[in-house]
Amino acid sequence: MALIDRILRVIRGNINSLVGQAEDPEKVLEQAVEDMQQDLIQMRQAVAQAIATQKRTERQSAQAQATAEEWYRRAQIALNSSDDNLAREALTRRKTYLQTAQAMQTQLSQQSGIVNKLKDDMRTLESKISEAKTRKDLFVARARSAQASQKINEMLGTVGTGSASSAFERMEDRVLQLEAQSEAMQELGTDDLDKKFAALEGSDDIEAELAAMKTNRITGSDQAQLPATEARNSSDPAIEAELNQLRSTQEEI
Repeated sequence: MALIDRILRVIRGNINSLVGQAEDPEKVLEQAVEDMQQDLIQMRQAVAQAIATQKRTERQSAQAQATAEEWYRRAQIALNSSDDNLAREALTRRKTYLQTAQAMQTQLSQQSGIVNKLKDDMRTLESKISEAKTRKDLFVARARSAQASQKINEMLGTVGTGSASSAFERMEDRVLQLEAQSEAMQELGTDDLDKKFAALEGSDDIEAELAAMKTNRITGSDQAQLPATEARNSSDPAIEAELNQLRSTQEEI
């Protein structure tokens, strides 16, 4: 029976271990926070990349604007030199760069909106992570308290069962058996003493009667004194025996 209890405890412990590993709140929450941290890292990288792209576009737009101004200056120089064709070519180049700068400005406006959106999302995620860490610590503390309470309840539930209970029961039976043996020996010892004293008392009566018979034989008045002895014995045998012993002592003297 004890072996079966131990086997059941081992099986129950293994099952609880597997369940605990699969549904450990602390590990689940730690993993959730870790996943959010990884998302935050990726978002920060995306924000950094968007900002870098925005900065590059700003530089390209500024450079296109500067180049357009340079071609405008050249067109003025060509016009002052009465070279209309060269001035017309310079203005054409200027227009191309102005269009590039304008397109980049439109792109910058879109990128600025993307960057602002990413920054807002990043701040929101940071706030959620901070809140998640606080809630995680709270849930972990509650989970640990619940696990400790569960272990205590399991320990209390196993008290009185299994090998420990069997040991107590065996020891209780053993103590009861020892107590019964002690009481029996005590009773036997008392009976022996009573028997010994009873034997001694019976021996005294026999010796007294034997002495009385010897006395009667010596005096030769066995037949005459027998009724009187019987009468006396009927009144108090112990006194008559003692009286006969005194008579025998006097005759010997």
